[in-house]
Amino acid sequence: MENAIRDWRGRAYLPGPVPSDRTRMFRLALAAMAAISPLQYGFAALLAREGAGLTLLAAWIAAQAAGALPALRLVRSGRLGVRPALAAGAALSAAGLATAGLAWPLALAGYALLGGLGAGLVYGVCCEVVASWYPERAAARVGLITGAFGYGAVPLLVWAGLAPGATPAAFVTAAAVAAVVVGAAARGLRAAPALWWPESLDPRTHALDAARLRITPDAARQFLLPQALRTRALPALALILTCAGAVSVFDVIVVAATGAWAAVALLVALNGAGRSLAMRCSERFGRRRTLAAVLGSLALGQLLLAAGMTTGAGVGGTAGIGAAANPAGEAGHGVLLWLGVVAAGLGGGAFYPLLASLVREFFGVERHGEIHAVVYSAKALAGVGAALLAAAALSAPSAALLAAAALAALPALAAPRLRLPGLPATLPV
Repeated sequence: MENAIRDWRGRAYLPGPVPSDRTRMFRLALAAMAAISPLQYGFAALLAREGAGLTLLAAWIAAQAAGALPALRLVRSGRLGVRPALAAGAALSAAGLATAGLAWPLALAGYALLGGLGAGLVYGVCCEVVASWYPERAAARVGLITGAFGYGAVPLLVWAGLAPGATPAAFVTAAAVAAVVVGAAARGLRAAPALWWPESLDPRTHALDAARLRITPDAARQFLLPQALRTRALPALALILTCAGAVSVFDVIVVAATGAWAAVALLVALNGAGRSLAMRCSERFGRRRTLAAVLGSLALGQLLLAAGMTTGAGVGGTAGIGAAANPAGEAGHGVLLWLGVVAAGLGGGAFYPLLASLVREFFGVERHGEIHAVVYSAKALAGVGAALLAAAALSAPSAALLAAAALAALPALAAPRLRLPGLPATLPV
């Protein structure tokens, strides 16, 4: 710390050379996130129809969300290295994918528990590593790799959609890909030294950038986890993630029930691509405004899907999610359904990196990983909410979609009112 540079807020930096393989590490992390995507979006679209499948998906989401915080604590403390953490994530994720289509006891132990913990390890460690090597634009870079977690399932969905009988083989293949890709990331990724900053950019100048501070202000101070837990902002962020996360997963299930596999693939692709787009918009318009727009798009998507499924082919007023897929396929679905897919897709994943960025903006960067892991753990409740919405849609899909619209609309109204913790209430934020 003797050689550390401090900015006007007192934050310490240790400038150093940029490693020659920084870009390669980013690409490895992105590939690893794409490789584990079928665990969530592939299962939700192909195997989570009703009953046992919905329960398994909810259990997987709970395990994935719960595994992030312990993993980050162990990696940050040095008790668990990046390589063994990702190696374990590779093995567990592959086991989860390989057992996804098996009978209930094996799927519960393999897919839901082992696969969920493995995905939590990979997700948490990759985000931490990328953020540590790109501290000057951590939000944008982490947004890009979480986008891969969304659209990485598209190849599996296309394969299974074109050849319905190939779903078991598709998951076994995805397991092999995850083992290889995440294993390669385990060999190549490493965390940056504590307080590292690229020496080509003066951290004091960066900290005083007026244009950046006006749109994306820094935290009033560096919060510890117990201090963040006592603020109003942290539970508000967790509640937003719970509501939006439930709607996001539910959309994949309900659109898959129409049998329009091109629509499912588009929904998942936009779920990932929308994250990068939202982060770019937030750099210009601010995180909270962009978050409100994203949640508004998600709510609008539910209304359009409800209208499209009521007037179009496939899932009708009484067909429900358990109905057989429409073999006539893609052409039978109306414009409203496709517009709903676009709106829901753009809003269905973009809130994740935005909430992560708001955690950094509200509570600082020093304990960002731990605090964000607490917010992200609310995804466990989102999994339960998604399963409940999907179960309700078995008998009343339109009513379930309207309930989902309300779940997305309420946090959309609350997002612009989020305040920076630690500032006097009279100051504008």
